[in-house]
Amino acid sequence: MSSLSSRHRCRAVHQSLRFAAFLSAALPGSILSATNPPVPSDVAAEPATRLPAFRVEAEAESDHYIQGPFLPDTQGTRINAGKKTTILDFDSQPRINGNNYRQALAQAPGLVLSEETSPLVSIGYRGLEPHRAQFTQVLKDGIPIHADQFGYPEAYYTPPLDTVDRIEFTRGGAALMYGPQPGGALNYVTNRPRTDRILSGSTLQTFGSEDYYSSFTYVDGTAGRVGYYGYYNHRESDGIRAANSDYSLDAWLGRLVLDGASASRWILTLETYAEEHGEPGGLTFATGPNAANYLADRRAVSRRHDRFNLDRDAVSLIWEHDFGRGTFAARAWAIDYLRASRRQGGGGFGTLPTGAAAATNTIERQQFTTLGAETKIRLDWGDRQQHAFTAGIQVFQTDSPRTDSRGAAADAVAGSILAKSQRDVVAAPVFTEALFRFGKLSVTPGVRVESIRQRVHELANAAKSAAGTPLGRRDDRTTVPLFGLAVGYDLPAQGQLYFNAAESYRPVIFTQAVPNAATNVINADLEEGRAVQFELGYRAQPAPGLVLDASVFHLDFDNQIGAFALPGGLSTVANVGRAVHRGVELGGSYDLLRLLRGTSGKSSLSFYANALFLDAEFKSGAAAGRTPQYAPDRLVRTGLLFTRGSALKFALTGTLSADSFADDANSAQRYVPAYAVWDLTAEARLPGLPVRVIAGVNNVFDEDYYNRIRPDGIDPAPRRNAYVGVALEF
Repeated sequence: MSSLSSRHRCRAVHQSLRFAAFLSAALPGSILSATNPPVPSDVAAEPATRLPAFRVEAEAESDHYIQGPFLPDTQGTRINAGKKTTILDFDSQPRINGNNYRQALAQAPGLVLSEETSPLVSIGYRGLEPHRAQFTQVLKDGIPIHADQFGYPEAYYTPPLDTVDRIEFTRGGAALMYGPQPGGALNYVTNRPRTDRILSGSTLQTFGSEDYYSSFTYVDGTAGRVGYYGYYNHRESDGIRAANSDYSLDAWLGRLVLDGASASRWILTLETYAEEHGEPGGLTFATGPNAANYLADRRAVSRRHDRFNLDRDAVSLIWEHDFGRGTFAARAWAIDYLRASRRQGGGGFGTLPTGAAAATNTIERQQFTTLGAETKIRLDWGDRQQHAFTAGIQVFQTDSPRTDSRGAAADAVAGSILAKSQRDVVAAPVFTEALFRFGKLSVTPGVRVESIRQRVHELANAAKSAAGTPLGRRDDRTTVPLFGLAVGYDLPAQGQLYFNAAESYRPVIFTQAVPNAATNVINADLEEGRAVQFELGYRAQPAPGLVLDASVFHLDFDNQIGAFALPGGLSTVANVGRAVHRGVELGGSYDLLRLLRGTSGKSSLSFYANALFLDAEFKSGAAAGRTPQYAPDRLVRTGLLFTRGSALKFALTGTLSADSFADDANSAQRYVPAYAVWDLTAEARLPGLPVRVIAGVNNVFDEDYYNRIRPDGIDPAPRRNAYVGVALEF
């Protein structure tokens, strides 16, 4: 272990302890003088409660409610009837360490993970590009967390999974309530204060392979009408490469909840998140003096100086009010988001930088400052309140300056300005749905209208000025109506047939509206990509402990945007193609112990399996006849989950993927071979002690694989690695 890492870890431990001490000291005197009610010694050994239907809007860290497997017909201000949904409840499995999304998405057919070893996340949907989940609406507690929803829809930030109770996944166009993206919606639901104690908390310290260290400390409680919850998280590793694959992350959050257990609740949240990681560059199978060859050394480095930084500060205020015939919710948020990178010039696909350009770098700095607010309401009506109406409006503004500079050294942190631009987005989408129930049949029509103004104004561009090309400027106003329909029909054995059809679209992003290169010509006629989706499925719980879900889907995505060559060595960005994604999703799980016993008990052993069978193809454009990137024709996830309440959990989880390509051209160097990866994880509370232990072996069978390839080369995935952690609870 290096002395630098040791200092980082000592500092993180001290910060965790200071964080807990600070929050404890900051509590009102009435809290400090009060005494927690006695807690029975067997509370920790109580079995996790599996709810027969969704009832809990948010949980505390100490709660162990296993919700799901599907969202209910109505939930808060939302209508889910007739839509394909999945609840990924992390209480049903051992604690996930290090934001391992291979385990987090274990029971989410349709989502394709492009793995990397930095804190960043890339998730695709049924063959849509996964990079930073840019085709999927990503939210935390209902608030969008993309850098910008329309101009730069990349989710560089996602919350630490230590603080996430569950992820709610709504498929495709069924997610119109959240946004227009064709890839559905992922909503991270994070923890709230516990209401049964004045003070509680935990500190978890985890160590693992590649000098991995993680610290997660939280405190929470409620006194009178006021609840509080706060955490501090530090995570670091040297990474799996020989150099420059290290990362370090620090995040904290403070949350106050007024009247959290009542029908009218206020939630104030302050948070910050900062991470830095190295980008060691990609590898290649080519050989030569400057090649970083995968077969020779998969730990090799092709970029020793490239770095990435992300800093995010946010504040939000939520008011939720339940009344006799529905729910009202209002949210307001302010987010300041800085994305910065430094990348050396002169390199290629898996090759070391050479030539004069290797003595320089490109320094990119993008700022995103967003102010947003929304209100939503659900009203139940009818003789038995069997019908429902929901409506909402969101207003947000993003101010986003960008600066690109040229450094005079490979590791320069400042340089001369190459390009500078100002980008702005103002949007005011409105949404409404109506649920009509006629006995066993439910019909839910809906409409979303996106009203967007996007402005991109180049302030400087050295390459364009040298070429005599005018600076770019674009000011677009767009109003896009999107329609959806969901139908459900209830069957015996808690079964339901469901059908939904919906439109969606992909907005023109900043770099497409005004490209940076001197040879790029702005396309004033560029249109947003449009998609229509259909899904027909059946889901049921025909026996205790048995869950089934199967569906067929069809996604037609037209007007996709790409580069288009023009005479004279020029190029533009244009609507270049249409792709069709269709296939089948299957999923199921069964408690094998319930089968043997014939009744429920404190322990369960669930076998689960789900699969995506995908046929995706470009039908027109330059890539006609080819397969979209990251669209394997088969993706299977399966495993065993053993739980004995919250006291003991084991999991063996597997991900088996067919081969695919990492580009739409299906080039040989972007080929991703098939792979199969298995993880073994465990969590246990020591009897009679306030101590919890977590441990795991990822990639148990040491699979040599990769499923991420970028323009600089192949990004290898981790081989077998292990971790162990100890938590002290109070």
